[in-house]
Parts: sequence; C-alpha cells; structure tokens
Amino acid sequence: MRSRPHVLLSVAASLDGCLDDTSTDRLLLSNDEDFDRVDEVRAGVDAILVGANTIRADDPRLLVCSKARQQRRIRAGLPPTPMKVTLTESGKLDPAARFFTTGDNDKLVYTSTGALATVRDRLGSVSAVIGAGDPLDVHAVLADLAGRGVERLMVEGGGAVHTMFLAAGVVDELHLVYAPFFVGQADAPRMVNPAVFPQGPGQRMRLTEARQIGDVVLLRYLPRHDD
Repeated sequence: MRSRPHVLLSVAASLDGCLDDTSTDRLLLSNDEDFDRVDEVRAGVDAILVGANTIRADDPRLLVCSKARQQRRIRAGLPPTPMKVTLTESGKLDPAARFFTTGDNDKLVYTSTGALATVRDRLGSVSAVIGAGDPLDVHAVLADLAGRGVERLMVEGGGAVHTMFLAAGVVDELHLVYAPFFVGQADAPRMVNPAVFPQGPGQRMRLTEARQIGDVVLLRYLPRHDD
C-alpha cells in the first residue's frame, strides 16, 4: 500500500485565475459537458476533499450524479459515491450543510490536534473528526486516508486547500479548466494564494492533455516531484 493516496487536484477558474466573484451568487465557471466530465472523474476516486470555506460558500453535495456511474461503482464493490473529506481549523461548519446530510458515504473532518475536542463537540454527530497535527499537516491527512483504504483522492478546492496541497508537493495530477471570461475583482478568491511552490519556473509541469469542452478548455498537467 502507498504511504499516501494518488492526489488529483481539480479546479475551474476564470482567465484571471479567480474561483468566484464577490457576489453572493455562485459563479458558474464551467458548462454542462464539463460538469459531466467532473462527475466521471469523481466516480473514479475513493474520496473527494474540499476546504471548509468551500462548504460555507457553495454548500456542495459532492456526489456522483450519474445513476449509471453509481451502479458501476456498486458492481465493483464500492459505495455509490466517494467518501467526503474536509479540513477545518475552527470547526465553524453547519452540521446541516449538504456535505454532511447528503449521501450514505463516510464523511471525515480533519482538524489540528489542539482543536480536536472543540471540532468534535460541534461536528462529531455528523462526521468522524480526526486530529492531524498541530498545525494541521497535509501529510498526516494523506497518511490517515491511506490507512483507511483511500488510493485516489480528488481535491476540489478552494484556494487555500489548493495552495496547501501544491506547496506541499503532493499533487500527482492537475486538471485545470479555464472559463472564457475575466472576473476582474481584486477581492475575488483566487485559484492559489502566495506560497513557495515546488513546481516553479525551474520545475515546469508536463502538459499531457489540452481539450476544448464547449466554451471552456481543460489542461491536464502532471507535476514532477520526487516522492
């Protein structure tokens, strides 16, 4: 068994690298054809991870939508939709969020060891809550997921989570979809935050696919790293 899962980071962004705008409405960056592609990718992983801010902002269900794909997973001895995972330092998440209430799959919340008791008091009735270092350590999260049988992990945002995983050098595959417009707002959330990334100008990622999907484009990169 690998010491950590294969990590696939999936992101859709505007041409100026924004994940959303500053309005209260969700900004649709993709199209129906690409949403179906994402559903296919989800059907092929063991767990989907998002940050707490994504749950608060978008209230995602993070389920495999296609019944045919659900049945394919069931025939393979898997639950119809992957395990759901989130990271939070504060535990300030609504137990009634769709992350927790939709799907019969397992839900895991990782937090720092020092915040474990507080987060468990708030969310322990709707999810398993696991301490993963102090401060929260992405390597500890991945090691724990591997111990739970997760071989493929899909990371779906937001910017702080993208930054954490990319800066730690643990992303094995990057799926980047660009929408054909600019957001143009200084305070809009970005695809990544400032950090030291191992995949910088001296360690260029390898482009393995460029595909037009309606009015968006998918770029698939394989980062080069030593682990």
